[in-house]
Amino acid sequence: MYAAESRNADVVIVDTAGRLHTKVSLMDELGKMARVIRRKIGHDPETLLVVDANTGQNGLEQAKVFAETVPVDGLVLTKLDGTAKGGIVVAIAETLGLPVKYVGVGETVEDLAVFDPEEFSKALFSEDQ
Repeated sequence: MYAAESRNADVVIVDTAGRLHTKVSLMDELGKMARVIRRKIGHDPETLLVVDANTGQNGLEQAKVFAETVPVDGLVLTKLDGTAKGGIVVAIAETLGLPVKYVGVGETVEDLAVFDPEEFSKALFSEDQ
């Protein structure tokens, strides 16, 4: 956070690099970062949880632990460019009451799009892979 502040950055991306939510020290560090940022800016920062479309039922448990550790404002569903349909995001959104904000369909920033629920539901239930 301090590096971002010294560079006048408006956005900080914290990537846990696929580390498991079961790692207590990782969750403690994430919670500490959120508290430091909250004290610094006077409110909770917008926090988006990125969910891989290939994630199965473990994704729901992971999302629950992350949401218990830091306030989560929404979801980003990535890797929809393959055969995965990302159905777990429905369970996560419903269980935690979180909106899906973006979907990723490729490797670049340009491949990140605002979530369209109608398009997603069509793709989720389509026969095509």
